[in-house]
Amino acid sequence: MILVTEFMDEDWIAWLRARGEVRVAPELADRPADLAVAARAARALIVRNRTQVRGDVLDAGIAVVGRLGVGLDNIDVAGCEARGIRVIPATGANTLAVAEYVVTTAAMLLRGAYAMRPEMEAGDWPRAEAGRGREVAGKTLGLVGYGAIAREVERLARPFGFEVVAHDPHCRDWGAMRTVTLDALLAGSDVVSVHVPLTDETRGLIGAEAIGSMKDDAVLVNAARGGVVDEAAVAGALRAGTLGGAALDCFEHEPLGPSHPFAGCPNLVLTPHIAGVTREANARVSEMIARAVAGALGW
Repeated sequence: MILVTEFMDEDWIAWLRARGEVRVAPELADRPADLAVAARAARALIVRNRTQVRGDVLDAGIAVVGRLGVGLDNIDVAGCEARGIRVIPATGANTLAVAEYVVTTAAMLLRGAYAMRPEMEAGDWPRAEAGRGREVAGKTLGLVGYGAIAREVERLARPFGFEVVAHDPHCRDWGAMRTVTLDALLAGSDVVSVHVPLTDETRGLIGAEAIGSMKDDAVLVNAARGGVVDEAAVAGALRAGTLGGAALDCFEHEPLGPSHPFAGCPNLVLTPHIAGVTREANARVSEMIARAVAGALGW
């Protein structure tokens, strides 16, 4: 049996059901004890980023974990390896969706005119304020991390007119990309986009000091991992006018809960960890994982 604990394309769930038993139980994503019990009847799990594959779940006897996405910080990979559990991420299947999110959201925040609906519906005509927006052409986009998604962001951003620079101490294949130090990237970029995994090294990487070194009208985009960006520091800088805008798609704690710091922040886009989720990307990710998990189980 395959246990699916988060949303997956219905066509590919049906494809799996034509080959074997499948249980779809999204309620288990936030109930680790119940998940561990349910997993005893399963040979494989298919998850996204909320389901925690660790602890008692690893001792339930599963053979495969299919990840509908690429980040693995919700999965105890070392624990899986120790038990012979195969972990299969959907590498590359949602790259375009994330890159499109980054470029379009950055352009929207730079322009700044798309949040005028409340004033206009109230009868105002905020033309002067809306006309202070900025063009993309000639602006510098700084990529913190230079993996596959960052490279796709670069590919999409250059035709818009962005100048692109990157910083990644672990990258060895730069091609024609112009590399800079992190300090230089933060100080010189009009848009800073985060593209690193959450590790001990990157936790809190974009904190109050880093944000304080950015241009006062710069835009910050995080569609990588929560915990890399200090959310309270972002909120404080937006309110103080020392950050021009921000788009956050991932957070240290998801869902946000009532004590989040973002209420009333200007020029802020918040999305529920969906930068890599579109109809097309969901179908690609679901197909990749369905085929891979079925193959691993001999279906």
